[in-house]
This record gives sequence, structure tokens and C-alpha cells, in this order.
Amino acid sequence: MRKIVLPLVTAAVLLVAWHYAVRLSGTKIFPSPLAVGKAILTLAEKSLLWHYIADSLFRVACGYLLAVILGVPAGILLGWYPPLARAFNPLIQMMRPISPLAWMPLAVIWFGVSNLAPIFLIFLASFFPIVVAAMNGVRDVPPVFLQAGRNFGLTPAQQMRRIVFPAVLPRILVGLRIAFGVAWLVLVAAEMIAVDSGLGYLIIDARNAGKRYDLVVAGMLLIGVIGLLLDFVIRRTERFKWVRWGFKES
Repeated sequence: MRKIVLPLVTAAVLLVAWHYAVRLSGTKIFPSPLAVGKAILTLAEKSLLWHYIADSLFRVACGYLLAVILGVPAGILLGWYPPLARAFNPLIQMMRPISPLAWMPLAVIWFGVSNLAPIFLIFLASFFPIVVAAMNGVRDVPPVFLQAGRNFGLTPAQQMRRIVFPAVLPRILVGLRIAFGVAWLVLVAAEMIAVDSGLGYLIIDARNAGKRYDLVVAGMLLIGVIGLLLDFVIRRTERFKWVRWGFKES
């Protein structure tokens, strides 16, 4: 119950503090919690709320899943074959520090104002953390595990499937969680420039069209709540029996 009650109490205290801060300050710009709630209801009544949420989730799902599909095998291969890592690791380490948002002008030129631009940026934001996590996970597999596999006559393919992948899975899940956090941030920024829908677009459009700060704050809260829920889903995978041992060990 404490896991549920304590966060709810904290949220209630913050809402009360927010309400009285707006009321006592007499501000006409920053909205109250009630005004933000009314803005969310207005969006829902106009069927815009679900449209914006669905567009954002679609973009982040496409870019993130593409990064997972390509990044996990690439990271495992780079960790398994040292010559391959020596060839590509300098390029990865050079590209990784570049902010995905720095690619935004090029993404708009290449893909225009369409879903492909934010999907491309989300892919870049997710790909490198996933590759690095998988690669380092394979490198850190205890040699005694591999030696035990060879003693039992396992082929390299069997070692990869039965030893390496289960051993690196906890590290990969941590990388997936970090990558998703970065991808969600990049999504919001990309939607402010590269598309005309989504939660990021809602914030910038509400700011430019009449300075509707109630909608701005509503968009911010929606982004935070959805990000929290998606992070919770990813963390739940760490509780599965076939990966939980890795977190206990660490």
C-alpha cells in the first residue's frame, strides 16, 4: 500500500501547493490545476487528446523498436567478435555524443514535415545506448561460463543462445530503459519542429496560438504521466524469472 499511497499523497500535496501558489500570487499567466484539468477535458471532448497521444506513441514505437531490432544484434556481434569491435567502435564512440537534436535540420531536409523525421531522430537517440549496453554486456560475460560451455561441447551458436544472451539480457534491459528515456525526450522536441501533431506539437502550438498556457502545462503533464507509465512497463520486465537473477547478482 505504501507504494501506492505515498506517491498519491505527494501528488496531492503538490497540487494543493500549486493551487495556492497561483491563487496567492494573483498571476494571470500561469494556469491553476483546475484550468489545466479543464483544458485536458476540452481536448478529450474534441477528440484531439487521443489523436495527439496516438501520434506520439506511434512515432516513438516505430523509432524505438527499429533501434531495438537493429541495436541488440549489432551490440552482441561487436562484443562477440573483437576485430569487428575494433573496426566499428571508434565510429560508434564518435557518433554517440552527438545530440539527436543536432540531426533535426538534416532530418527535415531528408524526410520533410512527416512522421519519418521524428522516427529517424528517435532511432538515433535509442540505437547507440542499446548497442553499447549489449556490446559491454557480452564483453563482461565471465570466461568461466564460456569455458564451461566448451567443456560440454557447445558450438559457438549454442554458446551464444544458451550462455551469452541469457548472461547479457539484464544489461540489455538496462540499456533499453535508458534508451527509451532519451527517445521520449527527443520525441517531444522533434514534434515541436518536424510535424504538425503529437504532444510536442500541442505544447508549441498552444504557446504560439493565443498563449494558451493551460494547454502548454496540460501537454507537459501528459508527457510526464505517459513517460512514467511506459517506464513502469519496461521495469516490469526486470521482474521476470529468466532475467531477475542478473539484477540480484549485481
